[in-house]
Amino acid sequence: MSSTKARILEVAAELVANSPDGDVSTRAVCEAAGVGAPALYRHFGDKEGLLSAVVDHGYEQYLTTKRSRRPGTDPIQDLRDGWDTHTDFALRNPNLYRLMNSPAMRTPPAAALESHRILTADLRRAAEQGKLRLAPELAAQMIMSANVGVSLMLVSRPTTFTDETLSRRIRDAVHAVVFTPEARGPETTSAGDEEARAGEAGAEEAGAEEVLPATATHLAALLRRTPRPDFTPGESALLGEWLDRLSNTTSE
Repeated sequence: MSSTKARILEVAAELVANSPDGDVSTRAVCEAAGVGAPALYRHFGDKEGLLSAVVDHGYEQYLTTKRSRRPGTDPIQDLRDGWDTHTDFALRNPNLYRLMNSPAMRTPPAAALESHRILTADLRRAAEQGKLRLAPELAAQMIMSANVGVSLMLVSRPTTFTDETLSRRIRDAVHAVVFTPEARGPETTSAGDEEARAGEAGAEEAGAEEVLPATATHLAALLRRTPRPDFTPGESALLGEWLDRLSNTTSE
């Protein structure tokens, strides 16, 4: 990246962070960076291209800690920590976070997809240990949706969403649906005790209907990690499809 392009990007990111409403004009960016409009348009195309670059820059900041993190022996704790890190990043960078998750960003940055892959990989480790109730891919969609949703509410409506334990309560409520009761342990009682107990009560009432999806998820994860030579590729694919269907079954 050229020094001029880097300077424009750094200035734009700073202006976004300090803007009252999170918006910036290309004129303000050019003036602060000490460049003319042609230079900005040459490097970024237009304002949307500039903001997309700011979003990419934000995701790179967000992923720095995730990339350097070594997976622990307990994927459930890694997933709890990942949720809390996500929320903390949003609270420290409210304008940037809103921009990163704006519907106006029509194409998700590559870094956003990488973040989702990291989450899914942690969930696959949990599935291999028999700690998931449903397929890792669906669990990743549920967790990411809830984590982004609560983070956006916290940074967009701070005067309404004032409870400091809200993020952890929602985290524990979602985890109560995604993880098996044995996997969650005592951690869920810290802030989300009521939600966790509600999830456990539902699991007890479901009985065998809860055991089947968790068992299918565990078996599917093990077979993907260590494919069986007994099956042809077609048979393995069909078995995986069946197990995924059982993993994501919900009781009527």
